[in-house]
Amino acid sequence: MTKYVGKNIPRLDGYDKATGRGLYTTDIYLPHMLHAAVLRSPYAHAKVISVDVSEAEKMEGVVAIATKDNTPRTYFNATASMFLTNLPDKPVLDQQIFSDVVRYIGDEVAAVAAETEAIAKEALKKIKVVYEELPAVYNVDDAMKDGAPQVQPDFSPGNNVCGGVVKIRYGDAEANWDKGEVFAETKVYMQRIKQAQLETHGAVADYNPKGHLKVYSTTQTPYPAKMILATIFDMPASNVHVKNPPYVGGGFGVRIGLSAKAEAIASALSILAKRPVKYIYSRSEDFLTSDSRHEGYIVSKISAMKDGTFVALDTRAYMNTGAYATLGVELAGVTGANGTSGAYRFPNIHYDGYVIYTNQETAGAFRGFGAPQGAFALETCVDQLAKQLGRDPLDLRLQNALRDGDEWWFPYPITSCKLMDCLKEAAKSIGWDEKRGKKQTGTIRRGVGIGCGTHVSNGAPFCLDYNAAFMRIEVDGSLLVSSAVPEIGPGSTTGLLQIAADAVGVPMENARFAFGDTDVAPFDVGSHASRTLYSAGYLLVRLAVDLREQIFEWAGKFLDVDPSTLDLVDGQIVSKCDAAEPHIEPTPLSYLAHQAHLRAKQFVVSGCKAPTNSPPFHAHAAEVEVDMETGMIKVLKLAAAHDVGVAVNPILVEGQIESGLIMGLGYALREEMTYQEGKGFYNDSYHKYMLPTMDETPEMESIIVEGFDPDGPFGVKGVGECGMIPTAPAIVGAVEDAIGIRFYEIPLTPGRVLKKIKEVYGD
Repeated sequence: MTKYVGKNIPRLDGYDKATGRGLYTTDIYLPHMLHAAVLRSPYAHAKVISVDVSEAEKMEGVVAIATKDNTPRTYFNATASMFLTNLPDKPVLDQQIFSDVVRYIGDEVAAVAAETEAIAKEALKKIKVVYEELPAVYNVDDAMKDGAPQVQPDFSPGNNVCGGVVKIRYGDAEANWDKGEVFAETKVYMQRIKQAQLETHGAVADYNPKGHLKVYSTTQTPYPAKMILATIFDMPASNVHVKNPPYVGGGFGVRIGLSAKAEAIASALSILAKRPVKYIYSRSEDFLTSDSRHEGYIVSKISAMKDGTFVALDTRAYMNTGAYATLGVELAGVTGANGTSGAYRFPNIHYDGYVIYTNQETAGAFRGFGAPQGAFALETCVDQLAKQLGRDPLDLRLQNALRDGDEWWFPYPITSCKLMDCLKEAAKSIGWDEKRGKKQTGTIRRGVGIGCGTHVSNGAPFCLDYNAAFMRIEVDGSLLVSSAVPEIGPGSTTGLLQIAADAVGVPMENARFAFGDTDVAPFDVGSHASRTLYSAGYLLVRLAVDLREQIFEWAGKFLDVDPSTLDLVDGQIVSKCDAAEPHIEPTPLSYLAHQAHLRAKQFVVSGCKAPTNSPPFHAHAAEVEVDMETGMIKVLKLAAAHDVGVAVNPILVEGQIESGLIMGLGYALREEMTYQEGKGFYNDSYHKYMLPTMDETPEMESIIVEGFDPDGPFGVKGVGECGMIPTAPAIVGAVEDAIGIRFYEIPLTPGRVLKKIKEVYGD
């Protein structure tokens, strides 16, 4: 019986954020602090022949200038969260703070630290750079052509393929392909989009000449950021301290590892100036010089029997990773794994993922991490197969959906699966049977669509993914939990304290969570992969067992009773219900902890644990309205059913689902980055980037399909990224149901839709 898990406990960070008391990196001010600005390349591809800073150095108020000539030339990967610890392979390390070659418009050339930001920006104008412009390449197909300009010749000699081809093989798709009787093939295109999180990237670095570096950061991964910085500057990791301040204003994947290069640049300048340096990205810098979602295209083919049984899946993905690898190789794996190969019973799977370098800003992690692209491709193919077979798309999905106990290609089992329940619940909510397949005429037409998918509850076993933490009982009987997990917005620290309070047996109001700081907690890989509540909670439950044993052992001696007869309930030491007589009177833990303290005893535990991986499943359904005269699409309702295991805090789970739905809506209908050759991307602000607004927000129903996962803490599974994955396929399918036209490129902007309507129906 739990007191806190499963309850809508108000989030612990709510008061700070609602009142403005909560601190973010931009709020950090240190004595003698300098301010930074960065000079960026006007060219998509060029050699940096020389950087002359002599005139800038003469300016009053300029304290330090960093260039390729006075900063480390160490290669690193700014956004690889498992930096130097991935097993068995390392990430592609192809970045430097400043390089001899710039590879996209916006690449870093130099940085200035000055008494004010205005002086630093003025000094940039006085830096003279000599470039030798080189040929550039901007899209996947051109980059793969023979003789194409080489973006990273040292890391992809001859073909611009980053990190090699990512392959997934299960069964034998080639040998069994012709056993199918019906075949579907689709090719879908996805545009580049931005995370557009509220807080821009930033860092405050404070280097002590004794060799210690402290960095306040917007990172989602404090410990990996610490490791990256230690490697860049050739410092002992123990001399680097990274912390959130304590809050992060949204992440969505873009802050995994370093926050773009904010920490590295601020640190380089602080080392040169021997003073604290603050570098906060402008909104334009954030849009144009940090990771985005990968654009590209995916070709999918399904072989099936006439009764609808899937025989084999063959997929090839081509993703534009931009100028640097970041997490592109890992993303290509997830596109094939969770995106295309994880929701259905495919006995044979063949997948090749190509990550291609181009001379554009980098693409990296974004909520869903490759799965939204893969889901759009696969669900489009499933809908096409249903059309060929004359089958209801929902029925075809139900026939082939994974179930408990199924074998699949992943190296971990399906510990629980309610995908069929998710499909049925989403369809029921949207009114599938009543609304699907209606023939319509007139200007306004309506339709419904559905899509489903899966993701992960952490990165294991594909990469290093474990938590370390400690717990202690304070002298007053309260509980302190210390972990380096960050709070990037979803309320995970609230959920974790709910788990800890129930696992230990103390009142939640007498518990506290210290988080996001590498100096006050042991290693944690950070917040990503829908892992934080699942993975950290997995550890806390196990630590709680050890902590309770310590308490009972000491309490048994102190109270002169058998420790095995004791329990800890709501902060009181009591006898177990089934314990033999005599039962002790309830003893407050506060009293016991104080008595232990007086006798030189403290209850404290620490440990680390690599979790398993319990896949969450989900299905989304959409109802849309299409204007045949304007091409405008209005989403009327989104229904999202999610298999989350046990919802630790249902209202926070619903918030995660709904925020994912809105992101998925933007992906499907509005958001895209537009590249202008010679100028770079047009979208440098919220004003120029079409985020969904309240006007576009439809009715949403979040359906928590609760089960119990045996490997999750209190039955929990991940949820954070799942809300975005099948939303676009559901919307695109609904548009086809409304007007009879299938679209193979997103977003479905009015111009694209109207053009196709005119092609099919005439003017």
